[in-house]
Amino acid sequence: MKVFKATAAALTLALAGNLTADACTRVVFQGDSTTNYIMVGRTLDWRTPIPTNLYVYPAGVKKQSMPEGPMLTWTSKYGSVLAVSYDGGVTEGMNNQGLVMNGLFCKGTIYKEAVGPDDKTPVMSLAVIVSFFLDNFATVNEVDNWLQKNEFDIFGKTFDGGTVSTLHWALTDKSGMTIVMEYVDGELTLHKGADLKVLTNDPPLPQMEAINDYWKKVDGVNMLPGTVRSSDRFVRASFFINHVPAGANYTDALASLSSIMGTVSVPYGYEIEGEPNVSSTQWRSIADATGQKYYFKFAYSTADFWIDLNKLMLTPGSPILKLDTTKYESLAGCVNNHLKVSKGFTPMW
Repeated sequence: MKVFKATAAALTLALAGNLTADACTRVVFQGDSTTNYIMVGRTLDWRTPIPTNLYVYPAGVKKQSMPEGPMLTWTSKYGSVLAVSYDGGVTEGMNNQGLVMNGLFCKGTIYKEAVGPDDKTPVMSLAVIVSFFLDNFATVNEVDNWLQKNEFDIFGKTFDGGTVSTLHWALTDKSGMTIVMEYVDGELTLHKGADLKVLTNDPPLPQMEAINDYWKKVDGVNMLPGTVRSSDRFVRASFFINHVPAGANYTDALASLSSIMGTVSVPYGYEIEGEPNVSSTQWRSIADATGQKYYFKFAYSTADFWIDLNKLMLTPGSPILKLDTTKYESLAGCVNNHLKVSKGFTPMW
């Protein structure tokens, strides 16, 4: 475990009163040495609908982390597919180097308070933080090295009627290496390793792993916790992802991960009062880091659909593309032909 001191400003994300403070379960499937498949599954759970469109950005796009003041500016090195909530904030995505990043809700997150108007530390909006990492890095080691040498504050407000956007993030590359970014008492704590296959919500990862250690002694063959609580989903996902064949062919590997995501999904329409992050699964995705396909399915959809990055132009000068999911009741199969040229989404700073 690595701890990185960060001056992250009070992180409360606002996307015009809405934002992607996501609850969910994240699971990494790792193939064996003969297949080398790396796939990242994720569910998004929340009490209210979160409209989500998909965007494909090429390399060579100039971006910034805030509209004004101290900020990070960059030109994207890599193309990526992004899930954008409310057409204003990136929830997750995968770049064409096989780096996958997902943001998850974590109530235990505590960010460092702003240090004052004279602070020159660049500020990062939660609306674009996923884009920043996918645009600039190809591997988890590159992300780790950058975080060890750089500081940034994070900006945002509340969403969904006052919910504070307390998040943690995980990134996985096509080697299977994962890094988890968590803010604890004002410090950015980094957990790195190929064994970090599961992430849910609160508590933070070290406490979650302690809970999971207890259940390992019980043995999931005998009993697994079955509620929709974050810790129970973590335990179920951890058991199953380590008990499916790692040497499976592509179709079976995809089916294994998809089935596991089903075991940790929350039935559509289910809600626990006061616990928005353990409510209905709105959608789930599987990012195939090695094969460059991004699979997606809404809870109400009759089939999965996917975007194949291998068949898209992502070089500088290529157009930004958008899949407006509101225009299609039921998508199935490869949807590259449904992507339309777009000016891109407007970040809700």
